[in-house]
Amino acid sequence: MTKHLLAATLFLAACGSKSDSSKTKPPATGSGPTAQGSGTATPTPTPTPAPTKPEIGTWGFDAAGMKPTVAPGASFFQYANGTWLEQTQIPADKSNYGMFTALADRSEARTKEIILGAATAAGPDAKKIADYYQSFMDEAAIEAAGIAPIQPDLDRIAAIKDGAGLIAEFGDAARHFRRAPFGTLVAQDDKDPEHYIAVIGQGGLGLPDRDFYEPKAAQFAKVRDGYKQYLEQLLTMAGVKDAAPRAAAVYALEEKIAATHWTKVQNRDPQKTYNKMTLAELQKAAPGVDWAAWAASVGLAAAPAFNVNQPPAIAGIAKLVASQPVDVWKDYLTVHTISAAAPYLSKAFVDAQFTMYGKVLSGTPENKERWKRGVDGVTGAMGEAVGKLYVEKYFTPATKAAADQLVKNLLVAMGQRLDGLTWMSAETKAKAKAKLATYNPKIGYPKVWRDYGKLEVKAGDPVGNAARAAAFEYDRNLAHLGQPIDRDEWGMTPMTVNAYYNPGLNEIVFPAAILQPPFFDANADAAVNYGGIGAVIGHEISHGFDDQGAQYDAKGALNNWWTPDDSAKFKTATNMLVAQYSAYCPVPAADGKPALCVKGELTLGENIADLAGLTVAYSAYQLSLGGKPAPMIDGMSGDQRFFLGWAQVWRRLYRDQEFANRLVTDPHSPSEFRVSVVRNLDAWYEAFKPAATDALFLAPDARIKIW
Repeated sequence: MTKHLLAATLFLAACGSKSDSSKTKPPATGSGPTAQGSGTATPTPTPTPAPTKPEIGTWGFDAAGMKPTVAPGASFFQYANGTWLEQTQIPADKSNYGMFTALADRSEARTKEIILGAATAAGPDAKKIADYYQSFMDEAAIEAAGIAPIQPDLDRIAAIKDGAGLIAEFGDAARHFRRAPFGTLVAQDDKDPEHYIAVIGQGGLGLPDRDFYEPKAAQFAKVRDGYKQYLEQLLTMAGVKDAAPRAAAVYALEEKIAATHWTKVQNRDPQKTYNKMTLAELQKAAPGVDWAAWAASVGLAAAPAFNVNQPPAIAGIAKLVASQPVDVWKDYLTVHTISAAAPYLSKAFVDAQFTMYGKVLSGTPENKERWKRGVDGVTGAMGEAVGKLYVEKYFTPATKAAADQLVKNLLVAMGQRLDGLTWMSAETKAKAKAKLATYNPKIGYPKVWRDYGKLEVKAGDPVGNAARAAAFEYDRNLAHLGQPIDRDEWGMTPMTVNAYYNPGLNEIVFPAAILQPPFFDANADAAVNYGGIGAVIGHEISHGFDDQGAQYDAKGALNNWWTPDDSAKFKTATNMLVAQYSAYCPVPAADGKPALCVKGELTLGENIADLAGLTVAYSAYQLSLGGKPAPMIDGMSGDQRFFLGWAQVWRRLYRDQEFANRLVTDPHSPSEFRVSVVRNLDAWYEAFKPAATDALFLAPDARIKIW
């Protein structure tokens, strides 16, 4: 489903195959710096750090991981990271590995300690955390239960006799975040940002994207075969007769659903995905489903209107609901009910699901240790309850204060860059500055913690706990409808190694866990911090001005604030970036198979934010020096250390199938090409003197400059 966080998240897809993951609570902060976006204030000079050794290397960079035999201009990614890439192996339980995953591992271990400590801690949340985790870890009881915990669900599905029964079950699936043909949530209204709206989006696929079902996509042939086997296996485990032909019918149904879906590039357009309709209008646009009954089943009968993200897809799926046999839909619901519950069932179900979504889909050899899966489950169910304890133990007031200051410096630098733009008119520039002035930074943790009082957790009921946690979260989201916009809500937990920008709230959000080395270290060289967390901050700031974010105004409304001439100039520059990234083909053509290339249109927003974020971070670093030259350290200038800090955070290895998947589904470019954005910055050329014959070299007039 298309919505703000999906497009504006900087690092989520970089962290894992499914997602992309002190002492005393710091005081809550205000909504942002007073000088932000003014273009006249000067960033506060970075204080000289205490003479304490940084966590990484002698100045915050792992120089041993470099490969100095590679010329910076040939591959800055290899120059900065080549030895690390050669000597590092992807852990057996991961589809990829890099700085994000290394830091996520640390966060995961710390979270485990917190969860284990909850068993003896005071308070209702602590008991719920402990019971949820301990219930999941009781493998003997889970093994003895087998499929019994979900048998009532399977029996209910088996009893469905008609379309009305299907609609009711689709609603139950939506309420528990099981797979359903239509996705639903309540979100901020893009064109009326002071109010919430119910949203309907395309759904229903067991594979990650419509493109996986395309027979001509040879890179997914084994995935398709594995998925067909998985569907048959689940039906067999449910005791269904004739499992093979019935699984084939379910797959054929999903193929038909996939054919209706919009592509990921189409879904990046917030104007096209905004289609406000009443239920009556939806009924006319998408016959085949009783939409009033569907709205009642998902708890949205009273919703005055719906934003229908992809009207043709919703109409196409509705037609399939009406035209495809009820029994095939029942088998579809059966397999996806089992698959959703599989992590909480006996080993046979766990292994079946991991074989499909771990080994086959991502090439991951081994499942995560059970305690890690338990941590994932608890943080998914009660993330902020755990996060509150995490912040108290691991996020110091000093770290928060330093991060607050860095954000202020980056906002000022962005304002000064806006002032210096030569391609933008004064009229549009003034509106851009007004938008920047409304930015709301959120650092570390929420000001208001989520209340889990209504969540029921029962000792010894792992399947029920997961189902109730899903329903709790669904109901919490649904309760937004008709209420004032919650500007304190967070979309990530403090333990998440990630960051995001939300255009409707015009906020930039940096969880506590990302504010650690190699991104940020108070004892590291300032240049490395600005190249690391500074570029992260700059990236998120820049999302407000990428090809999607730039369509939202200072109030968070989807509203064009550009003059036609400025819009055309912006489009020309972004088209150049599309072309630059589309030329990267990391998997060459071979054995009659076409090359696999970066999708420049899909990754455009993230590429704009990388380019602008690094540019703004460099400006902020220069301003932070207060007019004084940066010291030389280990023979390297401040500018060289800045760019190495950027390259270091993108150290990453991928398994082959995972890499192929990401080229189709991930709005982020592969790490190597995120590093290569340096080729557009004049300061990088001054720092490393690449030869005109080097692969990364661009003539000055070919270097792309946007913000």
